[in-house]
Amino acid sequence: MSGTSEGPRPAAVAAAGTVRHPITERHTLGRTSAEQQNPREQERHSPREQDGLHEQEPQDPRESQDLRDRCEPTAAPEPPGSESELRALRDFHAAFQVAQLAMAVIDHEGAVISANDALAALLGTEPAALCHQPAADLVDLASDSRTWHSYRQVLDNRRSRFRCTRRLKHPDGRTLWAEVTVAPVPESGNVLLSIADISDRRELQARLRHLQMHDSVTRLPNRTLFFERLASALEASTCDVGIGAVAGAYDPARRSYSDGRTGRIGLCYLDLDGFKAVNDTLGHRIGDRLLAAVAGRLTECADHDGYTRSGGHLVARLGGDEFAILVEDSTGTEQLADLARSVLVALQRPFDLAGQRLSVSASIGVVERAAEGTTPTGLMQAADTTLYWAKADGKARWTLFDPERNAHRMTRQALTSTLRPAVEREEFVLQYQPLVGMADGIVRGVEALVRWNHPQFGTLAPNRFIGIAEEDGSIVQLGRWVLRTACRQARRWQLDHPDTAPLFVSVNVAVRQVWDSDLVTDVAEILGETGLAPKLLQLELTESAVMGSAGRPLQALQALSDMGVRIAIDDFGTGYSNLAYLSRLPVSVLKLDGSFVRGFRYDEGVHPSPADETIVEALVQLAHRLGLTVTAECVETSGQAARLQRIGCDTGQGWLFSRPVAPERIAEMIVAVAANHA
Repeated sequence: MSGTSEGPRPAAVAAAGTVRHPITERHTLGRTSAEQQNPREQERHSPREQDGLHEQEPQDPRESQDLRDRCEPTAAPEPPGSESELRALRDFHAAFQVAQLAMAVIDHEGAVISANDALAALLGTEPAALCHQPAADLVDLASDSRTWHSYRQVLDNRRSRFRCTRRLKHPDGRTLWAEVTVAPVPESGNVLLSIADISDRRELQARLRHLQMHDSVTRLPNRTLFFERLASALEASTCDVGIGAVAGAYDPARRSYSDGRTGRIGLCYLDLDGFKAVNDTLGHRIGDRLLAAVAGRLTECADHDGYTRSGGHLVARLGGDEFAILVEDSTGTEQLADLARSVLVALQRPFDLAGQRLSVSASIGVVERAAEGTTPTGLMQAADTTLYWAKADGKARWTLFDPERNAHRMTRQALTSTLRPAVEREEFVLQYQPLVGMADGIVRGVEALVRWNHPQFGTLAPNRFIGIAEEDGSIVQLGRWVLRTACRQARRWQLDHPDTAPLFVSVNVAVRQVWDSDLVTDVAEILGETGLAPKLLQLELTESAVMGSAGRPLQALQALSDMGVRIAIDDFGTGYSNLAYLSRLPVSVLKLDGSFVRGFRYDEGVHPSPADETIVEALVQLAHRLGLTVTAECVETSGQAARLQRIGCDTGQGWLFSRPVAPERIAEMIVAVAANHA
């Protein structure tokens, strides 16, 4: 026999009938005459099969020999249909049937041609019953478009392999996870589908994931799982908003959905007050037990709130003694406030741990807002900020997020990050407020007040940034600039108006400038650089800073006084008020705090405070006995000015005389005073 499809059928094959198994059919070197006479069978062959070796007899003997060598390279060439080939075909068929791996051969249309016993047992049926059924229906390959598209690509020979995971129902009722692989059979138009039971692997992966996503001490979800759940909740709520808006189910006025979803999210972020002391005194073993007990009570509170309202809540340990309760589809701030109050009450009950009776408290930051437009990072930042507020407000309490308070904090943070560069860019300017003699109304001097022309927030008063500058140390650089600018301006007035008495300039000095810089050297250099006489410079320090001075600060103040610079105590009467220091410190001026002067208001129907008058009068007399001059701050009415004049106050400062103004306005005042005396 020539081995082509033109020859007679082998006797063994004829006796066995037409073999329907695709593997046996596709491993024959030729085709039977019956196959050639069946047009439907020819339609199932690919163009490659119809034009290839399966349809034509090799004309060159060397080609025929090469073909036989590739089929059985170790045996002597035998014509197709020999006994050895039939044994191989039977072995292939037997191996296919007894394989533990569930398999099926399907055609390019996706219909099952042949299935083995393992697949039949997996699906609870007989192999013959699976023939001609769509393979995609058996293993749920059409449930999503992406899987179906990949599957069809393999059937159409446009993809070499496809693999996916499917959840199947076993005949005994249990659910199993199966890994489905679809790959073309070489030199065939058919495809092999195999199914591996990976339930044990999935279970192991689930256990490992549970260990990875849960805290070992409290058994609660950990930080990783918490953020996964938070991101998923925000994404789901955002999608519901879009779907509800299109479908008309969402009512913005009621903030609710027809299916019970609210589109809002809430978070209670808490940590235990003083937990470190428990670990330090009783050990980490007791500390871990306390954390586990706290986790139990938090779960009880969350479960109770979840049962009485819609949905459950996620309780997680984020690390250390920090916990979080995530409320999906919250109904408003009242729900979160009730939950926070119940947590505080629950944690206030004593804990009995291994013979130790412990009482703890917690600080809780509460955030509740619409999920749309909220990010996990933004929500956690708000919660962390609110928790900090609860700690700062006294601990053992809950605090609700306040957008205005947060805006102030954000502004402060923005100012902190731009303060130092602003000093270098000279974004600051000085304004000057006159210090007026109470007896004659003549301007004796001015106080230099710094303003920040911020490019984003506009003109900022000192109370907005001086505290920040003191905290980060930039007050030294800023204070040096203020001192130099004020001295230069005072000298300019003196040179421009030589016929009038020169004005002294008063500059505020922070105590950190005394500690972190050589203030004495700075003052000496600036006075020498500008040419201003030392007696025309007055440095103001707060009472709390001066009264506690010792060592280097006291030495610096004494050196400045010896240089001729005047030292003033600002806001006197609000700090220590230790009068004994007045005889030891090189002080020249007392500036009475404005809170005393406000009690002097006779006009506008305001009754003056006798106590304030008595205190101010006593302070003025004491200061004069010690050789000090007294300046009253915040003088706003003529009645206040008259009373201060009668008491004997030397100078006054306030809106009655002038608000802080630009240097040009001070020059105009000097000219006006000179004209009046002319």
